[in-house]
Amino acid sequence: MSFLSLDIARRYLYGKKSANSINIITGISVFGISIGTAALILILSVFNGLEGLLSGLFNAFNPDLKVLPYEGKFYDIDEDTYTKISEIAGIAFVSKTIEEVALIEYKGSKEIGVIKGVDANYVDVTGLDSLIVNGKYLLQNNQIQYAIVGSGLRNKLTLSIEDRLSPMTIYMPQKKKKIMGKEFKSKDVYPSGIFSVKSDTDYSYLITNMSFVSNLLDQKNKVSALEIKLKSDADEIQIRENIATILGKGFVIKNRYEQDEAYMKVMAIEKWFSFLIIGLTMVLIAFNLVGALWMIVLEKQKDIAVLKSMGYTKENIRSVFLSLGLLISLIGVIIGFIIALLLYYVQKEYGAIGFTDGFLIDAYPVKLRITDFIITTTTVLFIGFLASLLPSKKAAESEVVLKSQ
Repeated sequence: MSFLSLDIARRYLYGKKSANSINIITGISVFGISIGTAALILILSVFNGLEGLLSGLFNAFNPDLKVLPYEGKFYDIDEDTYTKISEIAGIAFVSKTIEEVALIEYKGSKEIGVIKGVDANYVDVTGLDSLIVNGKYLLQNNQIQYAIVGSGLRNKLTLSIEDRLSPMTIYMPQKKKKIMGKEFKSKDVYPSGIFSVKSDTDYSYLITNMSFVSNLLDQKNKVSALEIKLKSDADEIQIRENIATILGKGFVIKNRYEQDEAYMKVMAIEKWFSFLIIGLTMVLIAFNLVGALWMIVLEKQKDIAVLKSMGYTKENIRSVFLSLGLLISLIGVIIGFIIALLLYYVQKEYGAIGFTDGFLIDAYPVKLRITDFIITTTTVLFIGFLASLLPSKKAAESEVVLKSQ
């Protein structure tokens, strides 16, 4: 695609047309491409914003690294192994945790939830004490067992932490033979605080001390996971390799993203599926571009004959009209970016489009990434290129001949 072909295409775009309808169709093409481009950018920005929001909410509860068994729910961890992992360079804190699904009862209200036992280091690993919205972070005091409860689970149980006399009863199915004819083992624990990380965790988790849960599960000296906080300058890849070397096979080490990988993958699929839908809409819009180029080809039959008489080949003629199609598409992209940036600013500053009452935030979060502009530009120009192929081929095959007067 030579500079001369591009210059001729520019003249055809801005030059005077014999029929005003050509200008109208060309304008409609540019407008359609602009709106489509803006829609692509804004859809990607909304999903970026939601991804960042939800990732931040998960991170409030997830540790930097989590060591899980490859099979089963629990595994043994001796003190020597625990100490070796704790002493790895770059690791700040290591916490032992154990969790299981249980039936929770409070004053006749019963709910299925997850009871999680944690050790003294857990608060340093996650900073959960800073997320207490009512009461305080207390798990045990003078042999009395306490627990902090997710705000959503508190609402489902209609739990009151001001009531010091009413405990929550935790029921766990007996995994061995029935003891004294009982199918469930139960223990009481008193609520000390309510936490909120503004995610599904709030509706299911009850957190208490590890010995309480271990005894309830009959899983002494076992853990569900090692949860690890890294130092700010830590080399995550190297630390994961060191942990794997110490533990050997049979373990999975997950970072923050991988702990919610399935959910984030679903969001990514929704993001690119939405992008695909708008992209297909852009294909329909491109038919206006085909119509505009076709009319310009018909109008410029004499010019095409002149160019051929001057030595322009069919490939050169095709290049002119391909350049024209890409030029129209590029103008649409630029205008679309301007529209998208204006709407992005309005949403970012004023929250023009909001959620219904009761959601975590008032308005849709938005976030722009340079890669989104690159992907959108490539997509739109590719569609413009495809739309230009047939008219440019028609122009190249034109057999109009100049007749001498």
